Amino acid sequence: MPFLDLPARTITRRVGGLAQGVSPVRLVPLGFALAILAGTALLMVPAAREAGAIEGGAPWLVALFTAVSATCVTGLVTVDTGTYGSGFGEAVILGLIQIGGLGTLVVTTLLLMALGDRLSLSGRLRAGAEHRGVGPGGVERRVRTVLAFTLAVELGIAVLLIGWWRLAYGAPWAEAAWHGLFHSVSAFNNAGFGLHPDSLMRYSHDPVVLLALSAAVVLGGIGMPVVAELLRRHRGERVSLHTYLTVLGTLILLAGAALLTFLFERDGALAGMATPHAALNALIHSVMLRTAGFNAIDIAALSDAGVLMACFVMIVGGGSVGTAGGIKVTTVMVLLAVVAAELRGRPDSTIRSRHLPGAVQREALAVLVLAVAAVGLGTLAVLGLSGLPLRDVMFEASSAFATVGLSTGITAKLPPAAQGVIMALMFIGRVGPITLGAALALRNRPTNIRYAEERVIVG
Repeated sequence: MPFLDLPARTITRRVGGLAQGVSPVRLVPLGFALAILAGTALLMVPAAREAGAIEGGAPWLVALFTAVSATCVTGLVTVDTGTYGSGFGEAVILGLIQIGGLGTLVVTTLLLMALGDRLSLSGRLRAGAEHRGVGPGGVERRVRTVLAFTLAVELGIAVLLIGWWRLAYGAPWAEAAWHGLFHSVSAFNNAGFGLHPDSLMRYSHDPVVLLALSAAVVLGGIGMPVVAELLRRHRGERVSLHTYLTVLGTLILLAGAALLTFLFERDGALAGMATPHAALNALIHSVMLRTAGFNAIDIAALSDAGVLMACFVMIVGGGSVGTAGGIKVTTVMVLLAVVAAELRGRPDSTIRSRHLPGAVQREALAVLVLAVAAVGLGTLAVLGLSGLPLRDVMFEASSAFATVGLSTGITAKLPPAAQGVIMALMFIGRVGPITLGAALALRNRPTNIRYAEERVIVG
């Protein structure tokens, strides 16, 4: 009997049976891989290509690269989305972006809930682990909240863009509606896919478009739990340490990157702009560097200092439990607290009179080391395979791992093997933090064994 002909509750039991006993460490990458394979198959259908773009379906490598980039909410492409893909192809990409942004387990949870069955205990643990909430209680409620928050922001930004593109640019209603929805979903999920060959460069003097998309990027990037806590916070009430670090780290990173961009690129990528427009584009660039992937300035025109700064900001990324990539601002803030405690000779790392558990410090260090290793090895591999300049390759590898989507223009020039490395970096960058977080959370078991201590000379 075909799977789709089965009754709803039978499907639910079959799906639950297949997932039974599979930990998030395996289920998360498996879910993303299945979404990528399905997306690749759909993008290879001739109907997914614009008439005249290519005879028949898309080459498998183009379809695979696009599917990986969309599902991992990155935005790197080897062909222009707006001119190469048909309406059907763009809809497939948009669906992959939404799945990748929400998370495959959240999507699966929503489907099972829609079929009318309650989640099993193991299902709740898996769904919660993908969003760092490993407790079994209230998973269905949290999933509904995530969905409601996502749709509210995406639709709100889309309505604003639709009206503006219609009124300010005279775009037909159908075109304005599709472009508004596509860019809103892409921005909230920090995907960076756009329907214009120049991304947002044509809107570099339009604060409405730039600020609307930036708002979606920030709201999606800092994470729904942080936004929810800020909204329900009463006057004078102390926010959680996670929210405090996320907001503080975000503000520091945005302000610092904007200032450095303005200083480094005033005579470069920002040349020819009036000071107010240059300041606006420096701010927008700092927002988009944090895994969003849109660009209103020419990335290829960035100075070496601008490229190096951008790599750092991209790798740091956004907030935890959001749609952004990177190692996350909270990771960096925890590591800075550890360094500060060591420099002061204090045995404990504290922030706002709160002690940071040793497990959190080790997790932050592990994330940093693995990220540096991934970007370093990826850069080395692409350099050897392509022979392109170091600055461009380092920027590309950092952008891929941090699921940013910005490029100096070398993505389409990469040989197939180098594109394979970039795809691996995108997959690791999106799935790795989720898998690692779930693994550390679910496998953190206390032990009664403590070995003898021995000092090692460090530094």
